[in-house]
Amino acid sequence: MLKKIKVRTLLFGGIMTLLFLVLIGRIFYVQVVVGAQWYDIAKSRWSGSDIFKAKRGEITDRDGNMLAMDTIAYNVLLNPKAINEAGIANEVAEKLHELLDRPKEELMEQITAKKDDGTYFVQRELRKGGWQIDKAVADEIKAFSNELKERFKKEKKLLSSGIELQETLKRYYPRHYLASHLVGYITLDRETKTGIESYFDKQLTGEDGYIKYLKDGQRVQLAQGDVEYKEAKNGNRIKLTIDNDIQHYAEEALRKIGEEYSPKSATAIAVDPNTMEILAMANIPEYDPNEYWKGDYASYYNHAVRSLYEPGSTFKIMTLAAAVEEGVFDPEEMYKSGQIKVPGRVIREHNKVGWGTISFLDGLKYSSNVAFVKLGFERLGKEVLRDYYSRFGFGQKTGVELGGELAGTIDFHWPGDVASATFGQGVVQVTPLQQVAAVAAVANGGKLYKPQIIKEVTDVATNTTTVREPEFIRQVISEETSRQVGEYLEQVVSDQDKGTGKNAYIEGYRVAGKTGTAQKSINGKYSANKYVVSFIGYAPVEDPKIVVYVVVDEPNNPMVGGGKVAAPAFKEIVLKSLRKMGVQQQWTTNEQTEGDKKEARVIVPDVTKMKVGFAKEELKGQAMSFEIVGNGSTVIKQIPAAKSSVHPTQKIYLITEQEQNLAVPDLTGVSLRDSLEITSIIGVKLSAEGQGYVVSQKLTEQGGVRQLKVILAPPVGSEAYESYVPPEEDAEADEEETDQSDEENADGQSGQADSSAANNNG
Repeated sequence: MLKKIKVRTLLFGGIMTLLFLVLIGRIFYVQVVVGAQWYDIAKSRWSGSDIFKAKRGEITDRDGNMLAMDTIAYNVLLNPKAINEAGIANEVAEKLHELLDRPKEELMEQITAKKDDGTYFVQRELRKGGWQIDKAVADEIKAFSNELKERFKKEKKLLSSGIELQETLKRYYPRHYLASHLVGYITLDRETKTGIESYFDKQLTGEDGYIKYLKDGQRVQLAQGDVEYKEAKNGNRIKLTIDNDIQHYAEEALRKIGEEYSPKSATAIAVDPNTMEILAMANIPEYDPNEYWKGDYASYYNHAVRSLYEPGSTFKIMTLAAAVEEGVFDPEEMYKSGQIKVPGRVIREHNKVGWGTISFLDGLKYSSNVAFVKLGFERLGKEVLRDYYSRFGFGQKTGVELGGELAGTIDFHWPGDVASATFGQGVVQVTPLQQVAAVAAVANGGKLYKPQIIKEVTDVATNTTTVREPEFIRQVISEETSRQVGEYLEQVVSDQDKGTGKNAYIEGYRVAGKTGTAQKSINGKYSANKYVVSFIGYAPVEDPKIVVYVVVDEPNNPMVGGGKVAAPAFKEIVLKSLRKMGVQQQWTTNEQTEGDKKEARVIVPDVTKMKVGFAKEELKGQAMSFEIVGNGSTVIKQIPAAKSSVHPTQKIYLITEQEQNLAVPDLTGVSLRDSLEITSIIGVKLSAEGQGYVVSQKLTEQGGVRQLKVILAPPVGSEAYESYVPPEEDAEADEEETDQSDEENADGQSGQADSSAANNNG
């Protein structure tokens, strides 16, 4: 019996010892062997963290107008399990179809999604249509979700509606199509694709912040626990060189070309020739980066830097500049136009027959191929031409900070290649931006600058701004050559009889420019009906403020050239831009061409009944000067009337209050006719002296009636101005006039104004 007890005791003790050893071993394994792993698991239980998303940097134009920014958005998350258990799948699909404008079948596919084992998913991301939605739509979805939850409470069903909203950031482009090729876009998954967004991705991308803390079993942060915190660093703000208004002018001009000629593509570039800051860069076809998925590959393409063209006759500017610099261009020298033989081929004029024996200056006006073969091929020669073209920047990238830029080609070996290159065909392949940079050098005194698209970059964390300065590359031609070439190119535009660029003429401004019409090479052969047409030029010639290039690829009418298609667009962009810049027109006349010139006119848009803010934007978009008369919020009347044809410098007056509340506006520069209408509306008696446009005004009051005297004068530079004698100031006469009786004063002034109006239509 005792033996059995001892055996049992030993057995029990052994078992206990074994269990103790197993326990010790397990503890050792847990604490030492895999201790780190369990520590991490435990740490995740008692520690919490939150991520603070960094905002992507803003992109603005040169004046701070927003082009790209991050904004709050929401992602829709679905719980198929909860939705189907509540039996509301069809109801949810129908409502989301209404709010998100997605096919109901597509929504049902997500709402009823199951795992491989046949059970419903507990979370599905509604990426198509429900990703990065705006707050307005999110609010409607949230209201629907809350409505379902309230119903579930009453019916004692699940508390979840199966619809959740996740707050996030999305990239928003507030000006939609404006500068879309330049700015680029990023996808809903925050992947950069094109433009500034892609090229400056590192600078624009911020760094997320976080907070890490200890929490208790109820997931509440411990008051005495350790906290690790890192602030989010937002991306840098990038200010571009483009001007919002000039960009708008360029895009509007291209849209008109698209409507009339349906080209394969069209591009417009505007720059400041003195710095090579890009003021506008536009393309068609275009796209809205907010809905990038609706566009195709052609819509995203920035032809300004990524397409190569045979430039045609616009390239003659480079040959002309080289010829003038080398002293081989005599504008009065005569030559025989029509055709010219070079080794291996015969080169003819674009009209096939030429213009007989003409001067080289007339050859430039007519865009004679023969003239430029003589200048470039015969007089300058291959090596000199190659050197000048290279110095102008052709055959090499400009270095602009945009992705995908091409270098083009300018290399030639055979005599026929050299001859063709003088007028921009054959082996010459250039990008539009290269053309602009080269012509800017011709315009600004011979200085070649690197094209600049970035105005400044601001580090928002330190609030430090780095300003980009113009980057001078080399002096290509002398200032004197630049001046002479400008005068020659001005005649291409101003000569309304011979100039191929006559459609780019702008009254009051000296404009220099050149047309281009180049046959397209298809499979190594020139097409008979496919062309690239263009116009490039600058203004004012005496002090260039802007260079504009318009190139149109394959207009639908093979009979039109650069002077017909591109020159009017150039004119529209330049005229509006110069007025926007405040560059005053010089009212000069040219006796040889005065009879053929047509006064520049614009059509006044209808802004009546518009809110003042909208009316101002409409007129600003048309580069029209205006003045708000009154303190009202809505335009009651406008002067001149809608659809009137007026001179580009005409100021538009927006009347916003009834006459008894209106102050007298500044009428300087207004015609007598419009002055009469404005003063009659605001209840002011008008008297006028002289003819033309108002140059001064004086307001007095007699017997409670406001009276305005205006002095008119002809435009500066007109023939009438030459004989104009300003009226003498006579303080005593003015005082004496004020002493007249109210009745006599009013009647006399009214009659005088009416008489003047009968002889002067403004």
